[in-house]
Amino acid sequence: MNNTNEMTVSFTSNAQNEGFARMVVAAFITGTNPTLEEVSDVKTAVSEAVTNSIIHGYGDKDGKVVINASVTGRSIYLEIIDYGKGIEDVKKAMEPMFTTRPDEERSGMGFSFMEAFMDRVEVVSKPDNGTVVKMWKEIGTVGRQFE
Repeated sequence: MNNTNEMTVSFTSNAQNEGFARMVVAAFITGTNPTLEEVSDVKTAVSEAVTNSIIHGYGDKDGKVVINASVTGRSIYLEIIDYGKGIEDVKKAMEPMFTTRPDEERSGMGFSFMEAFMDRVEVVSKPDNGTVVKMWKEIGTVGRQFE
């Protein structure tokens, strides 16, 4: 039997679905026996990725956001996918304080937060075709003194 569990969920690019995305991923990863801090880290990273898809990927247009998630043992892999406008310069977009929406008082820290809370983050994007944010986290590598 394969010990990988997988999930795919798709929802409308509506800001109210950001909370849904956080909760569904948190529920999905419970089998890894994460600490509250680890759950919070993953939820924050998902929140930032989904918010980027909604705000920057689609703007005022409707679209779909897809989350692919897998858990193998205590390893979590997440993909947050949008089919929006894409990112012209991924390297520039990942710089702290960079934002394409200063009109909305965006801090430009979304990718920095994702990188801080996850073990690894990769972004694949093509203008006019959307963006895939790939994130990995190993559960249980820090702070497991009470098991």
